[in-house]
Amino acid sequence: MGLFDNISGPSTGTAVPGGNVAKPLMIALLALLASRYMSGGAKDAPASASPNIGANSEPDASPSDILGGLGGLLKQFQQNGFGEAINSWIGTGQNKVIPANQISDALGPNIIDALSQRTGLPKDQISVVLSQVLPNTVDQLTPEGRLPTRQEIARLMG
Repeated sequence: MGLFDNISGPSTGTAVPGGNVAKPLMIALLALLASRYMSGGAKDAPASASPNIGANSEPDASPSDILGGLGGLLKQFQQNGFGEAINSWIGTGQNKVIPANQISDALGPNIIDALSQRTGLPKDQISVVLSQVLPNTVDQLTPEGRLPTRQEIARLMG
């Protein structure tokens, strides 16, 4: 069972509505953030900086992509005033909720636009799915209250 096979809603364990898009959307987000922050942190990286991931594709995510994406996600949230929320997801306590209408503010509209272009999904749907899956996904990727190492990510993916 792979790392993203257990993406579910907040603490209920039930699948996220539209769950068939949650996994590729999370992989696209992490790959996009990894490419932007690993290539010098350019906020306006071209759309071609990460692979075109459609709603039905199952790309292979490497430990480096996931780790870089988590670091990029952390940085993006902190820069946009949502550091407390993402720190709650990384930490060992209760996960703070971010409403769908604030996901664009937390990630930045350029990220939502790029995800919409890559997946073909409407921006509103992307915000809803991300608001439901990001807290639990980040929490699962950081079980010890910190960003994992590449070896830990590889083990999680195994």
